[in-house]
Amino acid sequence: MIHQKTYCKTGVWVLIMTLSLFSCTSKAPEKVKPNVLFILADDYGYHDLSITGSKFYETPNIDRIAQEGMIFTDGYAACQVCSPSRASIMTGKFPARHGITDWIGAPTGENWRKAGRSNQLLPPEYVHALPQECTTLPEAMKEAGYLTFFAGKWHLGDKGSWPEDHGFDINKGGWDKGSPIGGYFAPWTNPNLENGPDGENLTMRLAKETADFIKNNRDTSFFAFLSFYAVHGPIQTTQEKWAKYRQKAEDMGIAESGFEMGHFLPIRQVQDNPVYAGLVESMDDAVGYVLNSLEELGLAENTIVIFTSDNGGVAAGDAFATSNLPLRAGKGYQFEGGIREPYFIKVPGIGNGQTCNTPVSGTDFYPTLLELAGADLKPEEHVDGVSLLPLLRGESIAERPLIWHYPHYGNQGGEPSSIIRKGDWKLIHYYEDGREELYNLKDDKEETSDVSTDHPDLVKQLSEDLFARLEEMGARYPSRDPEWTVEKEEEHLQQVIQKRWPQLEKQRLEFLSPDFDPKNNWWGSMVTKD
Repeated sequence: MIHQKTYCKTGVWVLIMTLSLFSCTSKAPEKVKPNVLFILADDYGYHDLSITGSKFYETPNIDRIAQEGMIFTDGYAACQVCSPSRASIMTGKFPARHGITDWIGAPTGENWRKAGRSNQLLPPEYVHALPQECTTLPEAMKEAGYLTFFAGKWHLGDKGSWPEDHGFDINKGGWDKGSPIGGYFAPWTNPNLENGPDGENLTMRLAKETADFIKNNRDTSFFAFLSFYAVHGPIQTTQEKWAKYRQKAEDMGIAESGFEMGHFLPIRQVQDNPVYAGLVESMDDAVGYVLNSLEELGLAENTIVIFTSDNGGVAAGDAFATSNLPLRAGKGYQFEGGIREPYFIKVPGIGNGQTCNTPVSGTDFYPTLLELAGADLKPEEHVDGVSLLPLLRGESIAERPLIWHYPHYGNQGGEPSSIIRKGDWKLIHYYEDGREELYNLKDDKEETSDVSTDHPDLVKQLSEDLFARLEEMGARYPSRDPEWTVEKEEEHLQQVIQKRWPQLEKQRLEFLSPDFDPKNNWWGSMVTKD
């Protein structure tokens, strides 16, 4: 569990001395520029780590980053699904501003209904590729003298809008798709990553590609972006890891049921999926491989390491893989389980797992890294991000609102909504009926008590601020579906309750059975060498 011993007060003079070597007040010589290793997990929840309280998953290597750096307890992705939040990391802009408001490929308008959905609203159109007019974070790092490298999941546009089209010198595995086509064990389908021997582990392969890049460019200032496909579905692991976590779940005590019904879908309430746990451990192994490579090459003391996720863990929809409790719900949702993430920054000179409870966003990485690199900031680009360097130094930043805009339903059961967080207060506006909920996250991080009726003036103030900002950003909104009926939606919900929910409970127990057999040779993983 995170040890709440301070909020942004490090008091570490070494940090200030170290950062002064590459502060923007004076250009540092090339050789003292800090290297950057940015690790982005996919669909990885806030409580999917040992250090944030999980008793089931084991993540010693990711925990290491937190223990040696700063833990941002209120660190957020810019969206509850992947493509928008990834675009926000690259641009420093909120999704409503860059226009990618849903995962690229999601249906909109009448196509949403044609896909078999029965909802009150039709989702609006959205941008389908990272805008070329944006100067991205890797482009800015190149301007600052960095060699740039990308490995793994991209999902920010078709060919012509791949990593190499937005500032990365080298691309290993980034393309249109948002999931590992063919699975996590070779052979897979990826035009930008050659297959290794059958059974090769994709997650470890991406780590090795990253480590090889670092080794081959150890004398150059580098910006390496390791973007795992893990732990996105399809969830897969080795037989050995499954057996380990199946036994662990049994030792902890297997709950009679694992789900509760949400607004549209059942939501997982327990962390006991042994297949998912094995996938988590494989990702942690891969993180350890790269961290150990930095140490072996003598680069660890001059390398900034960032670890975060693009949205919350999948508690509903997709693989229904994990629980984010005590945070509510998960990926695709407007609640904290959908947007609050592991958010760790390790900078040379900071240590001992210091914590900071200032709300921060994925938009903040762009200006933070520029300032740490001693480069000029680009406020006209990272307009919705701020540098977190003062927080790393033990100082403070001005209070500012964080904005989320997701006018879509998605695949996980969340509702079309927009959110503003300011200080401890979080307001959610729902587009189906216009209602607004207010939560005090300091007292109620679980979001169990809507206090909007107790604070009507605050609700009005936050709502007006939210929509003024959305209008300034050019936000798009959903529209009414003229063919929707209460009866159609209720019929669909009954199908979910009567059929889908029991199927999920049955599958959960099958994964935990000693006789579980995926009937496909463990996805080819038996011959892996990793």
